[in-house]
Amino acid sequence: MAQAQGSNAAAGGLRSGVGRRGREREPGLGALERAEVRKTPGFYRRSWTRFRQNRLALAALVVLGLIGLFVLGAGLISRYVTGFSYSENHLADKLTPVMTDGYLLGSDGNGRDILTRLAYGGRVSLMIAFLSTFATLFFGGGVGLVAGYFGGWVDSLLMRLVDVLLAIPGLALLILITTLYRPGPVGLAFILAAVSWPGIARIIRGEVLSLRRRDYAEAARVVGVPPLRILTRHLLPNVMPLLVIYAAIAIPVLIVDEAALSYLGVGVQVPTPSWGNMLGEATQFLRAHPDKVIIPGAMIYITSLALYLVGNGVRDAFDPRLGD
Repeated sequence: MAQAQGSNAAAGGLRSGVGRRGREREPGLGALERAEVRKTPGFYRRSWTRFRQNRLALAALVVLGLIGLFVLGAGLISRYVTGFSYSENHLADKLTPVMTDGYLLGSDGNGRDILTRLAYGGRVSLMIAFLSTFATLFFGGGVGLVAGYFGGWVDSLLMRLVDVLLAIPGLALLILITTLYRPGPVGLAFILAAVSWPGIARIIRGEVLSLRRRDYAEAARVVGVPPLRILTRHLLPNVMPLLVIYAAIAIPVLIVDEAALSYLGVGVQVPTPSWGNMLGEATQFLRAHPDKVIIPGAMIYITSLALYLVGNGVRDAFDPRLGD
């Protein structure tokens, strides 16, 4: 009897020891797993890693950085490099060739320094494109969030408005509005945004229709979280990659739109320079002085191409279907 009790006690001690050792191992494994989880890079870090592996997009980003330094340093270029302001004209020096009489890129038909106007014009063109993009994302993204989350008559009303605007040719509407009002650079940016927002609104609305049925959104509604907080804290971060991708692709399109309007004479008005109105003014000298057209045209082309390549790289980097 005593021997049996001792055997049972030993077996119980063995089982308890095994249990204790098992329980002691489990926290260790859990800590290791938590450490591995902490070491795992997040979504944005993985996206940045994928973007850096895209050599073409990275080179385009460097080109954009150089263009940004060029346009932001327009004041320094005017003061220390050319010595001319963007509106200063010398009719005796009009249509000066490149690298002649102190004009590094020559002068235009009114005797104004092309390099100075190119730097200031780039500042205006890029400001219009970026401001228009942010306004488009703010308004179009907000409409898409509200329509997708609330649904019902709110969704129907907003989407019918989107359908009406999408049915109107965008360029024709832009020409009509800018002809009637002749806005400045800031006004032109908001007019471009007013025509461009329906596209991103439809994209964001479709994504939110899917996200609002996810468990975290349903749980937030059940516990009484206000709709505004659900939109800003739960749904907006999940559609942010779409907004970033759309912005990277929309900016070059808006640069070309601004250039087209300025070329047609209904965009940025002279003497305020932009790449578009510089191109428009130079077309009358195309046969005799093709360089006057090539210089602003090349800046529009290079900037748009670089932005497009960066946009493609950002799209590929944020695509969750791509592996690391």
